[in-house]
Amino acid sequence: MTQACFHCGEPVPSDCTLTVRANGVDAPVCCRGCEAAATWIQGLGLSDYYRLRSEPAERAEPLADFSAWDRPAMARLHVRMHADDRAEVVVLVDGMRCAACGWLIERALGAESGVCEVGVNAPARRVRLVFDPRDTPLSHLLTALARLGYDPHPLDLAALDALRQRESRDALKRLVVAGLGTMQAMMYAVALYAGHFDGMDVATRDFFRWLGFLVTTPVVLYAARPFFAGALRELRARHVSMDTPVALAIALIYPASLIATLGRGGEIYFDSVSMFVLFLLGARYVEMRARHRAGDLVDALARLQPATAERLIDGDRVETVGVHELETGDRVRVSAGAGVPADGVLLDGPCQVDESLLTGESTPRRHVSGDTLMAGTLLQDGPVQVRVTQVGADTVLAGIVRMITRAASDKPALARAADAHARRFVTRTLALTVLTALAWSVFDPSRAFDAAIAVLVISCPCAFALAVPAALTRAVAVLARRGVLVVDGDALERLAGVDTVVFDKTGTLTVPRLNRARSEAVRGELEHALHIAAALEQSSTHPLARALRSAADEAVLPTVHDRRDTAGCGVEGVIDGVRYRLGRADWTGESSGDERLVLRDERGTLARFALRECPRTEAASTVSVLREAGLRVILLSGDRRARVARIAEALGIETWRAEATPTDKLDNLKQLRREGRVVAMVGDGINDAPVLAGADVAIALGSGAALAQASSGLLLAGDRLDRLLDARAVAREMLQATHRNLRWAIGYNLAAVPLAAFGLVPPWLAAIGMSASSLLVLLQSLRIGRHVSTQATTKSVAPTPREALA
Repeated sequence: MTQACFHCGEPVPSDCTLTVRANGVDAPVCCRGCEAAATWIQGLGLSDYYRLRSEPAERAEPLADFSAWDRPAMARLHVRMHADDRAEVVVLVDGMRCAACGWLIERALGAESGVCEVGVNAPARRVRLVFDPRDTPLSHLLTALARLGYDPHPLDLAALDALRQRESRDALKRLVVAGLGTMQAMMYAVALYAGHFDGMDVATRDFFRWLGFLVTTPVVLYAARPFFAGALRELRARHVSMDTPVALAIALIYPASLIATLGRGGEIYFDSVSMFVLFLLGARYVEMRARHRAGDLVDALARLQPATAERLIDGDRVETVGVHELETGDRVRVSAGAGVPADGVLLDGPCQVDESLLTGESTPRRHVSGDTLMAGTLLQDGPVQVRVTQVGADTVLAGIVRMITRAASDKPALARAADAHARRFVTRTLALTVLTALAWSVFDPSRAFDAAIAVLVISCPCAFALAVPAALTRAVAVLARRGVLVVDGDALERLAGVDTVVFDKTGTLTVPRLNRARSEAVRGELEHALHIAAALEQSSTHPLARALRSAADEAVLPTVHDRRDTAGCGVEGVIDGVRYRLGRADWTGESSGDERLVLRDERGTLARFALRECPRTEAASTVSVLREAGLRVILLSGDRRARVARIAEALGIETWRAEATPTDKLDNLKQLRREGRVVAMVGDGINDAPVLAGADVAIALGSGAALAQASSGLLLAGDRLDRLLDARAVAREMLQATHRNLRWAIGYNLAAVPLAAFGLVPPWLAAIGMSASSLLVLLQSLRIGRHVSTQATTKSVAPTPREALA
């Protein structure tokens, strides 16, 4: 008798004698690859994988060579380096079949040296790795994945399209089989019902019963296979969910009908089980399409990245190169209608650029020389020249895709709570089914099976399990299209209950501009001093730095060495052997008390730069709408009192504080939270990072400092403050939809289950009711964001997560 491989389940060749030690016995394996994979899994102490999995692993082929991933060009395209020298990469993993695969990957790679974080999105077959490349190269981690029997490869469009097409094709085939089987089974059932009243002879009746069995068998064995696989996975993991009662109902109805057919007596339910599977698969197909639509944004963003670029060499000679070949400092030419291949500085212009998918702004934006262009944006007129500043995984585009991927890998607290409630609900459903069967066995045994099956089917918690993830997925997708990126799902939950919004001033509520009339050169020319100042601030994302750079010609800025930032004070560095300081007068060493930025070298002051602050065009309306909605608005700034007072008065903010250090801001936030306030902090600079981390909801502007964005749960792309209103409105609508979905699911069960228990609902009608309930939840979720307006001023209180699950 042919043995099956312990690891992959394939037949073991007759001449193969390889074994692995598992659970105290020698288990056969089919090849050296499976032997190595199984031995490694056992050696890591992860033998539970073989108990938890619902399908065998892929056969472990000889390990591929992943050394190409360590090459600079490949790493630049796919690997993102963090400020603390950690690296982050998202890879597509073929062969990931179930939750047990994700369990195994998380624990196996988490045990590797240098790995800081492993995030697995099993349905999307994506793995996010955060690791220290100085300790462990990426090729080593990918080799470890391959050793487990999985095939990692870059997250490219071809792979994404192939996975989506495979999933859609498989779901559609199962739906077609279930649909055809149900139609045929219903035809034969109608004939049987009609024949019952017209005196159909026994041979004809048995013939139609066997026809019903034949057309139902593919529905149960093929179309319903995902439900059985899911239930088996749940039982192996020692918990139950929505697949368990579904699989149990099918497993009871189908054999009972077959027994009745063989015994030539009793009721058959081939039409009911086929209809049950059809409606369930229909609901899941709608769910899959909704999930794909939510993922359309990520795929659309990935498609924005052009594959090639026109690099300028030796003056104006053009060569076409792959995007991964670009280096920082390269000059590229972008033609009209083409995508920008990398983040960079516009060297000529002006030009119009379509940034709609990245920022949510439908109108093309006008850019002039010195402005930053983002990879993936579309040039409306041209050609123009761009100096590359960021490539590959370091671009804004890659960062957006990475953040959305990370949000999809994390399950918010509300979703985890809903899962726990769903598991308890299933347990109660199974208990109620048993009680119904026992009760009818006493009063009328002939109706016990029908009533028990109806209870099991009609109370299946599909709607309950879909209520939260459907609403969350829709809300994240809606906000992403409006230029709000949800980095943390919990932040979206908490935003709905916020009653206090704290704003930073510079760069958040205001936009600084250089005031040339009040700027002066003490030594030399002002333009020369401005170029030195802009060079010192070249790598900074602070609004003051951007104001200086926009006033200078970035194409001819000198090179800075030994650059150092001092938070809240200024920046210093060496240019052509001379050390310069730019910042507050007292920090640079000038005792004049001047409010202007001071540029000094070893010999003394070179220039003083005056900056004027203009409120953002949408700042006043945003503050007004928040106040009208009943929220308390506070301004915390480190700037001088007179400036803060002027901006607060212009925007209608009554509560404000000036000259606040980051510690002061954090103390203010803690005090507000001690008062019972739910606080959202909106900022953009490095000084805001501690405060953002300490808020209930952290919101950063999309162009803010990387550290501030890392501390935030929501990003407002395109620096539009009014998108905060969109985010709050969608968050409130999401929680309201979740609340409605949960109330509907619970109310439906409370109303329908007693009817089924009393035998008033046949199994086929129970299947329709349960499927219709699930579809209604999905349709309710798809309405999120359709009628949201940034001018909404509703003061109604959204239900809290705990209320929604009460």
